[in-house]
Amino acid sequence: MHDVTMLIGGRDCAADGGRTFERRNPVTGEVASRAPAASLADAERAVQAASDAFPQWAALSPGERRQRLLRAADLMDAQTQAFIRIGAAETGGMANWYGFNVMLAANMLREAAAMTTQIDGSIIPSNVPGSLAMAVRQPCGVVLGIAPWNAPVILATRALAMPLACGNTVVLKASEACPGVHRLIGTVLQEAGLGDGVVNVVTNAPEDAAAVVEHLIAQPAVRRVNFTGSTHVGRIIAQHAARHLKPALLELGGKAPVLVLDDADLDAAVDAVAFGAFFNQGQICMSTERAIVLESVADAFVAKLVAKARTLRAGDPTDPGSVLGAMVSVDAVKRIAALVEDARGQGAALPVGFHADGAILQPVIVDGIRPGMRLYAEESFGPVVTIARVRNDDEAVAMANDSEYGLSSAVFSRDVSRALRIAQRIESGICHINGPTVHDEAQMPFGGVKSSGYGRFGSKASVAEFTELRWITVQNAPRHYPI
Repeated sequence: MHDVTMLIGGRDCAADGGRTFERRNPVTGEVASRAPAASLADAERAVQAASDAFPQWAALSPGERRQRLLRAADLMDAQTQAFIRIGAAETGGMANWYGFNVMLAANMLREAAAMTTQIDGSIIPSNVPGSLAMAVRQPCGVVLGIAPWNAPVILATRALAMPLACGNTVVLKASEACPGVHRLIGTVLQEAGLGDGVVNVVTNAPEDAAAVVEHLIAQPAVRRVNFTGSTHVGRIIAQHAARHLKPALLELGGKAPVLVLDDADLDAAVDAVAFGAFFNQGQICMSTERAIVLESVADAFVAKLVAKARTLRAGDPTDPGSVLGAMVSVDAVKRIAALVEDARGQGAALPVGFHADGAILQPVIVDGIRPGMRLYAEESFGPVVTIARVRNDDEAVAMANDSEYGLSSAVFSRDVSRALRIAQRIESGICHINGPTVHDEAQMPFGGVKSSGYGRFGSKASVAEFTELRWITVQNAPRHYPI
């Protein structure tokens, strides 16, 4: 069992009153971690600590901020095994998944470090004689980051890295499902010497999450909010932020389609779909939920995908024979079972059927998906991919866009010009040609459209999200006034 503390003002903290909550291993049921159950007063203390640290952090030279973030990146890499150990116990994720998380998160810190000197403005021509007009980007203040459990090192680091590079201080509201992993990120940043209060980590019991988040958003010192998670919760976050007139960056759910055209390299498409649909048990916002395949190649594609899926085994992440790990909870498996059964009951075929043992769910392929089935519209967030057969490119695009979500997508075709034309018609923030829907790099603009959220994480794109754009003038000559 891993004992967790909060990080507030550079100190390890228990919750007000000493309350705690437990996170249990989804496979064994054993206690994985015990963490403080923050009160509203604890939330206020974290914001105050970040607010107190803001003037000094914002005043640092960009080169000094860069050096501290680079130290944090190296320390994060050095803690890879600790992230793997704590993460496997808390969420059931595989070592290769957590290793990838740490690698990308460390690169996010390095990319953010590189951006400290790229937060620039502009000179704007003025009609007033002798007036020098400038557009200047400055830090906002305290940024609240709210991160989920499914890619916990990547997404929590993403919630912090560019806000810090821009000169803001941060409060991270950790996920109830992985308090140990998220607190370890705080430890890394604290040990890198960012400064007391620059990064604060708050943990809360599941039953207190709504109240704690609402209270954090309401604090006057919090000037920006970023959230990664479900569309349902994202709407609530957006409402709270709007009530307090605070900008929010939201990266929410997805229902990622892969369009397989009749000239596609089917082996490449199968490899990408299997990876995108089943890696980390399909618990990634970009996971491939839908394969939309032209009829002329559909049978061959499905046969190859079935063969591939049968080589991939889900299991306890500590078992050397496991490839896919476990789901985050038994309840998540039950929810997916209901979606699959609804589709089967309405005539869908299961060339690779539903097989679960507690929180371990083997890959599932559902062929013949159509509107009216819950699985057609609802995000499964599990190792499930549906197959839809269409007659032509227009039908493929129409089906891809027939979703409230619009995060990631992909198109497979040997004719890249044809694929690019289709990619430009797909309603998604991200589209990959001849590549998987699951793909992230620290320097890329990352985000969705429609119910997948708004705003963009990632390097230069997120500078606008985490700075104030100010108009400043210098009058260098006598000015004429009408009165």
